[in-house]
Amino acid sequence: MQDRVIMHIDMNAFYASVAQHLNPALRGRPIVVAGDPKKRNGIILAKSREAKAAGVTTAEPLWQALQKCPDLAVVMPDYAAYKRYSRLARMIYYDYTNQVEPFGLDESWIDVTGSLALFGDDPHLIAQEISERIKSELGLTVSVGISWNKVFAKLGSDTDPGDGIISITRNNYQRVAWPLDAGDLMYVGRATRRKLHSSGYETIGDIAGASDYYLQKRFGKIGFMLRAFARGEDSSPVRIMDPARADVDYVIKGIGNGLTAPHDLCSPAEVKALIWLLSESVAQRLRESQLRCKTVCVGVRRASDLGGYSRQTTLRAPTCLTTDIANAAFDLLEANQPLDAEHAIRALHVRTTNLVSAREVVQYDLFGDTESVLKQERLDRCIDALRNRFGNGCVKRVVEMTDEAMAHLDIKRDNTVHPIGYLR
Repeated sequence: MQDRVIMHIDMNAFYASVAQHLNPALRGRPIVVAGDPKKRNGIILAKSREAKAAGVTTAEPLWQALQKCPDLAVVMPDYAAYKRYSRLARMIYYDYTNQVEPFGLDESWIDVTGSLALFGDDPHLIAQEISERIKSELGLTVSVGISWNKVFAKLGSDTDPGDGIISITRNNYQRVAWPLDAGDLMYVGRATRRKLHSSGYETIGDIAGASDYYLQKRFGKIGFMLRAFARGEDSSPVRIMDPARADVDYVIKGIGNGLTAPHDLCSPAEVKALIWLLSESVAQRLRESQLRCKTVCVGVRRASDLGGYSRQTTLRAPTCLTTDIANAAFDLLEANQPLDAEHAIRALHVRTTNLVSAREVVQYDLFGDTESVLKQERLDRCIDALRNRFGNGCVKRVVEMTDEAMAHLDIKRDNTVHPIGYLR
């Protein structure tokens, strides 16, 4: 049986490279994409190769990066541009196969098994052509990993220093993949890496040779999955997505949005303003997806110690109404902590789960005002139509404008919805 030919394509320094392509004056300069320190989110989100060479690292504070590289250029995130470039890249991939599966904005797997005959049965020719097209058409560079499975294909692109092609085959994987650090394997995070290290398992090859007893005792089922990954025994397919639906054809399990507030929230009015802004975004996305939620969750990060907690509540009936979601989230907060300066909040997150189709018949409360609920939903959808045409700021609720620092925010526009992850 012929092996599959799977590629993982990763656009190098994606956010920073997009910024450099959009602004030629930034090309060749050390730049970072970072939040606004005035809004208390001045953290490095991405860096150019030049900034990396100066010692700048992702997730470090902006002030620290500027100490390392005083001539560092700082640009604000432009998520609309990232989505556009991501879509344009996938349109290139679709010229080679219909099996294109996104893994974040800057990464995709593609299965070109059926396309090989068109390129002399040489995967490198396809990879090279894709790389050259991305460079000439989008002004970006990519790392391409090629293998017979998705895990090793990603491992190949991850280990490439940039603008290269790395093949991990059945003939060389023990030589190429197994000596790599265990943390390079998919889903070996910091905590898992510490567990492996404490037992003397340092490389991917060590994981491949781990015993059933050790894996079961230390990790349970996920241990056996990691060993299969290390051995190249991943048979998961590259999914056929629908580009007409923004490459989304999977079951949505939750819709949420969060934000670090521009200042500590020290009063009920300030908390309510952000809760409503977040709930507006979440409810609008529920309606766009033709979904209703049964559960509302709220997440809190405290200003005092940056610790946090989350709480959730189940609603009496599924809803997609902004009012229902905002009120449920605010009630959860009020029930779990005082809303004052002593218990100031730094960041909030509103999330809806337990989703059902909006086409399903809803059994409303026998003694409730069903007509009022339906009328409110029609009103919300009418406002959605206006926002889609004139922008999200064309209609605002008074409660969302009570805090001057947050009144101008367009949380829905600036929220990035990442594609589906590897595990489902």
